Amino acid sequence: MPERLAVRKVSASSNALTIEWADGAVSEFPGLWLRDNRAQDRDAHSGQRFVDIADLPEEPHIHSAVADASTVRIQWQDESRTDVFDIGWLERHALGRGTLAPERQVRLWPDGAKLDARRDFAWAQVRELHSDPDLRLAWLTRLIQDGLAFIHSVPSTEQAILETMPLIGRVLETNYGRTFDVRSVPQPENLAYSDLGLGLHTDNPYREPVPGFQALHALQVSTEGGDSLFADGFAIGEYLRVSAPGVFAQLTSTAVPFRYSSAEAELYAERPLIQLAANGTIAAVHYNSRSIAPLNMDPGRAQSFYHAYRRFALLIREARFQLRTRLESGTLVVFDNQRTLHGRTAFSSARHPRHLRGCYLSRDSVYSETALLRRKRATA
Repeated sequence: MPERLAVRKVSASSNALTIEWADGAVSEFPGLWLRDNRAQDRDAHSGQRFVDIADLPEEPHIHSAVADASTVRIQWQDESRTDVFDIGWLERHALGRGTLAPERQVRLWPDGAKLDARRDFAWAQVRELHSDPDLRLAWLTRLIQDGLAFIHSVPSTEQAILETMPLIGRVLETNYGRTFDVRSVPQPENLAYSDLGLGLHTDNPYREPVPGFQALHALQVSTEGGDSLFADGFAIGEYLRVSAPGVFAQLTSTAVPFRYSSAEAELYAERPLIQLAANGTIAAVHYNSRSIAPLNMDPGRAQSFYHAYRRFALLIREARFQLRTRLESGTLVVFDNQRTLHGRTAFSSARHPRHLRGCYLSRDSVYSETALLRRKRATA
């Protein structure tokens, strides 16, 4: 069996199980980690634990470990129980050996200006996404990897965006409703609803939670101006990490206040412009100069932050990072709102009306839809 070929040696001390794999790598599994992951302590249907860490021995000791072709049997000291662990399961959960799901493998695109939206990002016809689950899985995977993907031939009707979203994730309702219309209106409460060009930004950093993904469906396009702009915020952040580590440290450690106020909403939240995960990787980018509120910090710290903030803002304006494209009527673009900055060039609605309908999707629902579909396709 493959498991037999994968393992060269299994041994154990009182505190840990050690496996030497066929490729020479060595994995160590602490005794407490093994006790915390016993299959017998999980519900067979839901996979949820029956026990809490406080229910386990503080320092369980291994008496012996015996391997066969596919399992390791562990006998504990001073206990009559024997626990059986699947070797394949141990390899998948060994530090450094587990393989990330494809959608977790991020593809950075720092040279946006050199890319072509139609050539370098995922595209699919909406009918094909409905009828071909393998195509939909590939499209969803690319959406998460790249933070940007497109759908074409979507009917130019106001309900089409909501009819399409179940293929991707769950719509997140906000004070704008389940959908919102991006077009010029008199005295707009949001500058997105004007003819002005919009610099690259992420939406709604003043909201808890920040919308994970955004979809925009082109119902009517301008033939003069109104081009869409996109940039990879993760790639820009990583560029700063290497080229200006002091700036990067400021941007990742300073809580920035964001505020939005209208007749129907009063929203406020604080978060860094570049947000890190616990392991130090970039987890999110929050950049919206239109909604940043006055900073509340001492002058010396404020000066350091504004230096970093300005550096970040100037980088975002650099054309080399920006992908520029014109959405055609019936095109729907979906992007990661906590990674992909978006904007547009100015246009004149009096001469050439422009109308996009948009909505937000919860981040976890897009990942869940992708993982569920992958699991279904694996067993189909």
